[in-house]
Amino acid sequence: MMSTGPSTHVSPTAKRTVLISGASIAGPALAYWLHRSGCAVTVVEKAGSLRDGGYPIDIRGSAIEVVRRMGILPRLRDAHIDSRRFTFLDADGGEVASLGPHAVVGSVEGQDLEVRRGDLAAVLHALVRDDVEFLFGDSIATLDTLDAIDALDQRGRGVDVTFRSGRQRTFDLVIGADGMHSQTRESLFGPEEQFHHYLGYAFAVFTMPNTFGLSHELMMWNTPGRAAALYAVGSGNELHAFLVFHRPEPPLDALRDPGAQRDLVAAVFAGAGWEVPGMVKAMRDAGDLFFDTAGQIRMPRWSRGRVALVGDAAYAPSFLTGQGSSLALAGAYVLAHSLATYGDHTAAFAAYERDLRTYVTMNQALVGNGAAALLPTTARALEERDTRLRNLATLPSVTAPPAHSALTLPAFAPLP
Repeated sequence: MMSTGPSTHVSPTAKRTVLISGASIAGPALAYWLHRSGCAVTVVEKAGSLRDGGYPIDIRGSAIEVVRRMGILPRLRDAHIDSRRFTFLDADGGEVASLGPHAVVGSVEGQDLEVRRGDLAAVLHALVRDDVEFLFGDSIATLDTLDAIDALDQRGRGVDVTFRSGRQRTFDLVIGADGMHSQTRESLFGPEEQFHHYLGYAFAVFTMPNTFGLSHELMMWNTPGRAAALYAVGSGNELHAFLVFHRPEPPLDALRDPGAQRDLVAAVFAGAGWEVPGMVKAMRDAGDLFFDTAGQIRMPRWSRGRVALVGDAAYAPSFLTGQGSSLALAGAYVLAHSLATYGDHTAAFAAYERDLRTYVTMNQALVGNGAAALLPTTARALEERDTRLRNLATLPSVTAPPAHSALTLPAFAPLP
C-alpha cells in the first residue's frame, strides 16, 4: 500500500493528489483510472474493512466496456450469477408467468453481467490495493462533528481536509463517491432533500434461509402497490429477500428507526398471502436489514471548486432502473479521463458533466419501465403487467430490447 502525503498544488513534475471518499464501486474504479493517469490517490472509507456480500447488481452496456478496459472482465464473468428464471405470482401465490430474466429486465444475454455487489467491490479493490492508499474506519468530518467549511476548506491552493479521526491533510482534489446519502455532497451543496426525488416506494432488503430449494432464480409476488421477492443467487442456503411497497409520501419517521421500519413493513404486509408472513417474520429477526426509499439524485452541477461527485452521490438512478453500478463505472471512467485530459480541474469537471449528462438523464428516465414491471400500484396496471409477462412467456426466443443506453467512451492513452 502506497502512502500519499500532503500536497498544495499541481506542477508539471508533482503528482496531482486526489482524495476519494467511498470504497464501494465508483471510488475504487475512479482510483484505478486516476492512478493510471499519474495521480497519487487516497481512498477513505468509513467502514472498518471492505464490505462483502450484498444484493445482486447489474453491469450493462458501456460499463461492460469499462471493466474490459480495466482487465477485470474475465473475473467478473466468473462471478456472474447466471439467473435462469424469474417467476411472477399472483396474490394467492399462483403462477402468472415464468420466463428468462433477459426478457424481463432488458439485459443482453451473453454480454451483460449480474454479480454480487461484494464480489464487484472485492475485484475492484484487489485491482488497486497495491497502488492506492486506503484509509478504512475513517471519513471526512461531517456536519454533526465539524463546520463543513473547515472539513473541506478550499481557501488555499488545494483542499484542506479534516477527517473524523482528527487527522488533517491537504489534497489537490476531493471526489465524493460515498453513495446516495453522500456526506461529501451535503458538506459541499447542502441537505440531501434539495436533490433527492422520491419515487413513491419504500423497501426492506435482508437475507433469510433458503428453505424453499430455490436455485439461480427469483420469485416475485405482487398485489397492487406491494411486492415480495425471494432471490436465490446460487444454490446455497441463503436467499435475498425484498419487501417493497408504494407510499405516496416518504416514511421519514421510519428512516432512522430500525424498530419503526420493521413495524411499518409488517403493517403494510399484514394479511398477505404466499410466503410473505414468513418473510416478515424473518425480517424482524434479520441482522442485516436495510430499509430505504426508492429515489433518484438529480443535481444541476456535480462539482464546486476542487470537489466533485461521482456515481450515486451525484446521479443515483434508483434500483428500479438497474443502472446504478453501470452509471458508477461509466461515470468514474469519464471523470478520470477528463482529469487526465485537462490540466485545469475546472475545465476537467466541466467536460465530465458535459460528456456524461445526457447519458445520466437517459438512464434515470428508465425508472418508469422498472416501476411498471416490478411494482404496479393499481389493479389495472398489475393486470396489464401480467398480460405482458404472459405474452413474453409464449415467445421464449424473444428478448426485450436492452434497458439501457450507450455511451461512447473516449480512449485513455496506452499504458507505458
